Amino acid sequence: MANESFLVTIGLEIHAQLKSQTKLFSPDRAGWTEGENDEVHPVSLALPGSLPVLNEMALKMALKTGLAFKGQIKNGSVFARKNYFYPDLPKGYQISQYDKPFCEGGQVCFFNKDREISISLERIHLEEDAGRSLHKGAHSLINFNRAGIPLLEIVTKPEITDPHTASLCAKAIRRTLRYLEVCDGNLEEGSMRCDCNVSIRPKEQTELGTKVELKNINSFRFIEKALFYEIDRQTERLKSGEKIIQETRLYDPSKNQTRLMRVKESASDYRYFPDPDLPQVYFEEKLLNQLKLPELAFEKSQRFIQDYHLKAETAQALVEDKNSADYFEQIALESKSPQTVSLWFRGELQAQLKERNQSACPIPAKDFSRLLKLIDEGVISNKMAKEIFNEMWDKGLSPEKIIQEKNLKQISGEEELKRLVIQTLTKHPGQVKAYKAGKTKLFGFFVGQIMKETRGQANPQKLSQLLKKELEEG
Repeated sequence: MANESFLVTIGLEIHAQLKSQTKLFSPDRAGWTEGENDEVHPVSLALPGSLPVLNEMALKMALKTGLAFKGQIKNGSVFARKNYFYPDLPKGYQISQYDKPFCEGGQVCFFNKDREISISLERIHLEEDAGRSLHKGAHSLINFNRAGIPLLEIVTKPEITDPHTASLCAKAIRRTLRYLEVCDGNLEEGSMRCDCNVSIRPKEQTELGTKVELKNINSFRFIEKALFYEIDRQTERLKSGEKIIQETRLYDPSKNQTRLMRVKESASDYRYFPDPDLPQVYFEEKLLNQLKLPELAFEKSQRFIQDYHLKAETAQALVEDKNSADYFEQIALESKSPQTVSLWFRGELQAQLKERNQSACPIPAKDFSRLLKLIDEGVISNKMAKEIFNEMWDKGLSPEKIIQEKNLKQISGEEELKRLVIQTLTKHPGQVKAYKAGKTKLFGFFVGQIMKETRGQANPQKLSQLLKKELEEG
């Protein structure tokens, strides 16, 4: 990592595929996961005489995203041709936006532990995706199914100063896109891709250092690892008196290294000019008013902190997935114990989802909340609750039904517990004498004996109180 003599500057470029049914400028289906080259159209392939037509649904999704990030929506945005040659770009150019994007400014808000962070956005623009290259030995195969799928490019300002914050920012962008239901945010499958621009400079230098782009990073963990490596690489070059070259690099996770992909082009190299086949985009103000936004993840986490008195880190974890956040809130409202619910969500529930390789819990919210109420009422212990929780998951039964079937009711009556305590102490006079002589660790032995006798059904808190009283007074 860069030492105290250097400053780190990071900016992100997030490319998100929109979940429209058809492509950005052609009627072929936006389903590039089908058979190779099944979803192509004369417009996608730039065949002579074919003309692009803007996808209205994709535009609405883009505008909705701009509003969600509190950007300034611009009327009169322009689509431009970005000219470069690459085998998976059938036109020889990409239709994108350059000097007149549909959205400028905005911000990404999230928590780093309990600290609120806001990263400014430069712009959000629409463009079409390229095809996919598959390299096999000395041969390369091209699949054009992805060519033309609508992409949103979300560009932050270069104001991120460390890799962890960069990763959190990318996660926050994905959360917003998923809450809006405009992109599934799957990095591994490529429906969301992250490019990181990173530069370092001596502390006394005000001008930003030479920017290096890290291209197509496909996991949040790799965003951090790639940036750490690249910052170290650039630091060593500067300390050795070498210059940083403006270039695009790829991250190799198997080696934890970045390697040269190509020397970075500048905007002039792309020879941008307005696409003559596409007019400027204008829309009426009422269209923006019709685009209703849901409560977004950051707003929801702020409300959870205020209403349920949760820590910011806990609240942000709970809102990671919208369905899970809604499920949490249902249970929290019914049980009236949001703190307990949050502990179960981040503990037992997450453990079960991971173990069972499932994305959602099948237990109805009312049954889940009833289980937690039974703990609070002292009917069952936490240990029993976990056993009952598993049964509820597997059998779809209510907690009361499982308690009845398995005879799991907790023993909380003082008279019954006192009888068990006296019975156990009478059976083990030697251990009682040793305890009173100073071997206080034997307290756990007595608890264990009673728990064994009751098959774990004794109320542990009440048992400890009665046992301590009997040992001290008996």
